[in-house]
Formats: sequence, C-alpha cells, structure tokens
Amino acid sequence: MEFFAESFARALQLILSADAEMVAIVRTSLSTSCAAVLIASVLAIPAGIGVAITQFPGKKALRHGLNALMALPTVVVGLLLYGLLSRQGPLGNFNLLFSPLAIVIGQTVLVIPLLWNLVWTAAQSADPRIIFTCRTFGAGRYQQARILLHECRRPVVAATILTFGRAIGEVGVAMMLGGNIAHYTRTMTTAIALETSKGEFALGLALGLLLLLVALLTNLALSLLDWRPE
Repeated sequence: MEFFAESFARALQLILSADAEMVAIVRTSLSTSCAAVLIASVLAIPAGIGVAITQFPGKKALRHGLNALMALPTVVVGLLLYGLLSRQGPLGNFNLLFSPLAIVIGQTVLVIPLLWNLVWTAAQSADPRIIFTCRTFGAGRYQQARILLHECRRPVVAATILTFGRAIGEVGVAMMLGGNIAHYTRTMTTAIALETSKGEFALGLALGLLLLLVALLTNLALSLLDWRPE
C-alpha cells in the first residue's frame, strides 16, 4: 500500500510539474489520434451515409465485413501493415515504418470500419420519410446525403468522439508501427507498457491517469451531446 501511495504522489507531481518527457508522450498520442480520426471521418462518414441511401448487391455482406473488421485483433492489423510498410514490403521505399505517420495510418485503418458502421447505423435509424420526401421533390443523391447527414448529425458526432477514444487507447498498432521511440513515436499506451516493464511505475501511473482523464472528457463530451434543455 505504501508503494502505491508513493507512486501515486510521484505521478501527481509529474502531472502538475508538466514533466517534459510526459508532455512529449501526450502530445504524440493526441496528434496521431486526432489525425487518424480526421482522415477516418473524411472517408467513413460519406461512405456510411452513402451506403445507407443506396441499394446494391452485397450490401448485407458489406455489413458483415465491417462487423468482422471491428472485431479484428489490433495486432493482426499491425502485423499486416508492418509487412506493407517494412523495407521488404511494397511501400518500403517510403520509409514510413517507425514514424508518427505510420501510427496515423495504422489507427486510421483500425477505426475506419468502426466509424463507417456507426454512421451507417445512425443514418439507417433516421426517419425513413426524410429520404422519401427528398426523392419526391426530386433531390439528387448528393442532396439526399447532405440532408440525411444534417438530420443525424448528433449521432454522427457521437460516433466520431467514440472513434477518437478507440484510437487514443490503441496499443498494438502503435507499438508495432511506431516502435515506441522516445520523443518521436512513444504514445501514452506504449509508454505505459514500457515504463511498467522497466519498473518506472510512477510515470506509467501518471500516463494512465492522463489517459483516464481523456476517457472521462470523451464521455463528458458524449453526455453534453445527449443533453437537451427542458
């Protein structure tokens, strides 16, 4: 108990003093996760709205595929991308492996199926009369998608926030593609694993508390999104 109390006090001291190493780790986590969610949003939100208003062969198979990708272990995603980005892989000439960009790529690939599926579900849960009315008035596919996106904007924003939480809490892809390099690719999750294995429990605990704070702020954002004035 004394060990934990001392470690907790040291962790709070590191947080309050804005330890340089800790700040660099947090900055890397936030920057890579935000970039991944931004890219995923540009790709997955239009895709989710598009498939919701379009009928095509294989639509059910696509849904099953997205569900399967959501359940895919992150180390498998990391392994496949490692093979693509390594020097022997087809993208090896770009020297992307063990860089922040590699982490962004990995997190983007990881969260796209999640965001796509959530946006698709949100769009399908909207009032079906929206699309019927749009078609009645002769709205084109782009106009239908824009109106539907506006109507289900709240669950879409909620899905994006959940996706950010998924990205920043990722460890497998970040470790395999980033290499956990100090002051370069070390994220909060990979640093927690490393520092704990080294016996530096205080720093790991400090990062864990900050990661918990991010999770709490994410949930707070979702709660505020669901709040409606009386």
